[in-house]
Amino acid sequence: MTQETYDKRWKALAVLGIAYLMVVLDVAIVNVALPSIQTDLGFAPEDLQWVVSGYALTFGGFLLLGGRAGDLLGRRMIFMIGLAAFAAFSLLAGLSTSPGMLIGARLLQGAAGAILSPSVFSITSVLFKEGAERNKALGILGAIAGSGAAIGVLAGGVLTQYLGWEWIFFVNVPIGIAALAFVPRYVTESRADGLTRHFDTAGAVTVTGSLMALVYGLTQSTNNGWTSIQTIGSLAGSAVLMAAFLWIENRSRSPLVSLGFFRRRTPTAANVIGLGLGTMTFGMFFLLSLYMQQVLGFSAIKTGVAYLAVALTAVVASGVSQALVTRVGVKPILAVGMGLLGGGLAYFTQVSPHGSYVGDLLPGFLLIGIGLGFAFVPVSIAALAGIDSHNAGLASGLINTSQQIGGAIGLAILATVSTTRTENLLAKGTDQATALTSGFQIAFWVGVGLAAASLIATLVALRGKDLQQAPAEAVPVPA
Repeated sequence: MTQETYDKRWKALAVLGIAYLMVVLDVAIVNVALPSIQTDLGFAPEDLQWVVSGYALTFGGFLLLGGRAGDLLGRRMIFMIGLAAFAAFSLLAGLSTSPGMLIGARLLQGAAGAILSPSVFSITSVLFKEGAERNKALGILGAIAGSGAAIGVLAGGVLTQYLGWEWIFFVNVPIGIAALAFVPRYVTESRADGLTRHFDTAGAVTVTGSLMALVYGLTQSTNNGWTSIQTIGSLAGSAVLMAAFLWIENRSRSPLVSLGFFRRRTPTAANVIGLGLGTMTFGMFFLLSLYMQQVLGFSAIKTGVAYLAVALTAVVASGVSQALVTRVGVKPILAVGMGLLGGGLAYFTQVSPHGSYVGDLLPGFLLIGIGLGFAFVPVSIAALAGIDSHNAGLASGLINTSQQIGGAIGLAILATVSTTRTENLLAKGTDQATALTSGFQIAFWVGVGLAAASLIATLVALRGKDLQQAPAEAVPVPA
């Protein structure tokens, strides 16, 4: 290999990494701006969570389809299409003048991210041979994923405070254009040979539609009640679409997810646990952002700085976790992680209307940060346990999909519980700070229950003999 070829590969990784960072940032960077978005665009409390969950639903729902499109049509081409679309829809989001327009732009952003992200990892796998170089390259992408949360909350605070919430989306446009300019120069085209040229688009559409109907039904229950036509109709529609998805997958020539995959006990359990992990974390950060700004009166930038405690702790804990997994195994570390997450959520149940950062938040942030590091690494390893190389891409994509979809569902549940409690108290004449805090408290208790269920699944469903076959270096980087 010539020095020029060697350098070109690492320059290609830099371009891929910049684009991937943009996608990673777009979840964390939004949380800090939520109160400003709510005020400026007139979001109803029960609809605000769609700014986060809309992105997660389309991202998770189309992630596997995006990966297959890259394998069949050309990874560089699909990467460039996804990158251009992501920048365009970011511009649309920043120009939004109504809740509906912003939610629509976020749905499109998520779909573009699902096209872009899988190609980042498949191109990296082609550029770097298996072994030390590929591990180093994937480690760089892992560092981007880990640091993305910290960069996102801080950048979100700075941009919202000094330029306005629109700039959390506008900033993606120049980044995307710059990355696009360098892709043809440094990234070569590649595709997988011998695959059936068939896309399970119907599967992706029905599963995403089912999940969107489910989330919509949960949010409608706040205003219309559980027995309303809107709520029952949405939940029934979700069930019908999910049944259609299972029917399609069972008969497709090239299914989005082969149902036979779920006969593997440990990877299936890992995806259930990953789903639970997403349900508790997305909603938690959503509620904490609102608590800090709407109850404690934090500015956007102060909220961003406050989140650094959990973000930086998670980065450090992830490194410690990977080292400990090698020594003591996946199951004990994952159980500890779930226990710490449950402990952090339990700590947040005592937040006060007149609280402080040090007393009401910091200890919980530290528990959550360590818990995230001790949970995300081992659950990703468990998702690949006993999986051959032919199914590694599916397994890696599926765990990321589970976490994103779990996040959207969990956010809907926690936001609905919180909003319902708050509106009931406001109707009785309770002051706003007390009503909001009470809603957050009960939602955090629901989060504790989700953490407990995930811990039980970890202890009961994971099998030690399967986990011994999953090397730590095979960890798929979260998308």
